[in-house]
Amino acid sequence: MSFTGVLRPGHVALRVMDMAAARTHYIERLGLIETNEDKQGRVYLKSWDEHDSFSVVLREADAPGMDYLGFKVLNTAALDSLEADLRAYGTSVERIPAGELDGCGHRVRFEIPSGHQLELYAEKDYVGTSVGNRNPDAWPEGLKGMQVNRFDHCLLYGPNIPDNADLFTNVLGFSLTERVLAPDGSMPVAFFSCSNKAHDIAFVDYPEPNKFHHASFLLMSWEEVLRAADIMGMYDISIDIGPTRHGITRGRTIYFFDPSGNRNEVFCGDYTWYPDREPITWDAEEIGKAIFYHDRKLNDSFLSVVT
Repeated sequence: MSFTGVLRPGHVALRVMDMAAARTHYIERLGLIETNEDKQGRVYLKSWDEHDSFSVVLREADAPGMDYLGFKVLNTAALDSLEADLRAYGTSVERIPAGELDGCGHRVRFEIPSGHQLELYAEKDYVGTSVGNRNPDAWPEGLKGMQVNRFDHCLLYGPNIPDNADLFTNVLGFSLTERVLAPDGSMPVAFFSCSNKAHDIAFVDYPEPNKFHHASFLLMSWEEVLRAADIMGMYDISIDIGPTRHGITRGRTIYFFDPSGNRNEVFCGDYTWYPDREPITWDAEEIGKAIFYHDRKLNDSFLSVVT
């Protein structure tokens, strides 16, 4: 957590099957703000309290899921250093030129052991927020839907979680914050932070590679999470689980689906992470409590439905 390398999750690129329905969901219901549509028809969105020009990219496709997840790094020197470290580690790296995503500098894309495409970048157009940086109000008027504050993290499903852990901790500089340990000592669930959040990315072991579980968006209070649930009821948005609390991360949460079947989360609350801490460990037999703290039992669709 030195804030000299990887800073934070910067964007997630999602596939949707009906762009009009996706616009309604992500803008009118979730409360994201559309900032651009490029020549390829990709739609760029940001939350009201995000300063860069986008954090979500929607692409119309035949099947839902995640194309890639991008992390912002401190500067181009940090990007060059991390690219060299990835290559030295033996990771296959591709450079995506500046401008391939409108408003974004060049990106370093690589495949992690779980089969997911990740990328690092240093530059993105800075647009600020509507409240500004000088004598700002606490929030802007005219927000829509759930009024989410920011894109926060993703949970991804795939194999080779220990190999992911080695890459994230020893090459990218993340901390392992929480984990689930099986009786044989294996680690089927792992949470990682590049900041002082409880997690910026998390993984669950799954036989198929490159599966997407959810993209998560921050709210500021339990009351706001409950209001989000009211909006889901109002507009017949499909709810997976919640409102409830996690044991892992302590987050208060609700999970739901976009019209294409991609899972979203809105949540509030976690703890402050510092890198001198030991990771929190959950025994596999306590996985119900770890994931759903209140009823302490697993939800089958939460574990099995991925895109």
